[in-house]
Amino acid sequence: MPTTRRLYLVLGDQLDHRSALWEDFDPRQDAVWMAENETEATHVWCHQLRLAFFFSAMRHFRDELRAKGHPVHYHALTARRSDDRGQDVAEILRQDVHRLQPERLVVVEPGDERVRRMLQGAAVELGLALEIRPDTHFYASVDDFKDWAQGRNSLLLETWYRHLRRREGILMQGKQPEGGDWNYDADNRATFGREGPEYIKPPRQFTPDATTREVLEMVAQRFGDHPGRLDHFHLPVNREQALQALREFVDRRLELFGRFQDAMWQGEDFLYHSRLSAALNIKLLHPREVIEKVLTAYAGGDAPLNSVEGFVRQILGWREFVRGIYWTHMPEYAEMNALGAQEAVPPFFWDGETQMACVRDAMRNVLDNAYAHHIQRLMVLGLFALLYGVHPRKFHEWHMAMYADAIDWVSLPNALGMSQHGAGGIVGTKPYCATGNYIHKMSNHCDRCRYQYKQATGEQACPMTTLYYDFLDRHRDTFKDNQRMAFQLKNLQRKSADELKQIRARAHAIRQHPERY
Repeated sequence: MPTTRRLYLVLGDQLDHRSALWEDFDPRQDAVWMAENETEATHVWCHQLRLAFFFSAMRHFRDELRAKGHPVHYHALTARRSDDRGQDVAEILRQDVHRLQPERLVVVEPGDERVRRMLQGAAVELGLALEIRPDTHFYASVDDFKDWAQGRNSLLLETWYRHLRRREGILMQGKQPEGGDWNYDADNRATFGREGPEYIKPPRQFTPDATTREVLEMVAQRFGDHPGRLDHFHLPVNREQALQALREFVDRRLELFGRFQDAMWQGEDFLYHSRLSAALNIKLLHPREVIEKVLTAYAGGDAPLNSVEGFVRQILGWREFVRGIYWTHMPEYAEMNALGAQEAVPPFFWDGETQMACVRDAMRNVLDNAYAHHIQRLMVLGLFALLYGVHPRKFHEWHMAMYADAIDWVSLPNALGMSQHGAGGIVGTKPYCATGNYIHKMSNHCDRCRYQYKQATGEQACPMTTLYYDFLDRHRDTFKDNQRMAFQLKNLQRKSADELKQIRARAHAIRQHPERY
């Protein structure tokens, strides 16, 4: 006679009390299963803070479930690997299934295709049915996206975004967009000028409680050789804290978020960005409540339209779009490499030791906080990796390792697809490539750098600028018919044969010895 009717599996990115998982959960007959495990901590070389965030949030969720009277079988890692009951999710699950003898397994759609296959394989081996329920955390289901995508020659964010705006009635006046325009990007590209930003109070910091302190100690002892640091751990690890973080963003930073969303400044890690993505991606926050809070601020006159629309676009538009891309194109998407890039991730992407001021400051943020805002990710670190020629899958794996908010469904289309153009035109019709001049325009990094952003050759040449022209030179045949790249290729044509030879030589030197730059 089975002791457990159904075993409900809760993964580390599904900490949602309103999940479809709980629709028919009966604590008298059913049980919850959760497991910290070595494989998920090391299949990419995870940032220590990222590990602490996931494990702390999972343990807090476990305690909340137990407080509700739910029986929870939880495997917690300790400082000693000898205490482990298995290396991966499937191995630990097999042991508990033999002990608990459930009739079936139930899980919400994982956010990682690899984990989905792992669970399916384990269920087959155990002879148990595995019920995979839809993830209702999002505005649109995977089937919604596939229906929308069917028959289209190209999948454009803008088209999808407008479709959801109309369907959900968000920022709409009848059939027309609020304010008359669908986006306000022209108002959202301001820089801080020579004086820099005014004082910006950083996002709310949450002092680690006893549960989190226990996790921090375990991570420090067990994973102390992993990249990053733990002394900046201030992330929200439960729903109450996540809601406080949401309120703080809306009250203090949303007003100027839009205007300065593309700006950077030395030593300013968060500026007007929300830093809510980690809480959203492990389901402590729901996108609907986030957008509703922002819309309420707009309706009350507390935030301008350009900021509100810019933020809504990130959540309703881009976040939903990349999830649709992921599940529409996996598993083939993970192996795409449209530009044939083969380089390893440079060493300073792990330790921040570089003379490039922009990269050094972005990496300091990553190492301290397991975070970088979207311009640092795309137009500093992502830009360098693209121009350098990092293999897009390796860049994605680095992204998964180093950011607290990275889940496979969101990381792969952003890192491999958008940032590295690894999927060709599936996400973006052109690569996000630029010289050091872009960074000079949007920040003060170049004022403090040993390199000259305008120079492509010579010892003082900005590596970004050198690699930019080398990138165009290497891929000119690929982009020759792309109208969006015509201007860049014309600039390349202005380079003399001698200068191109010097650019190629310096680019080669950078790749041979990246640690020197």
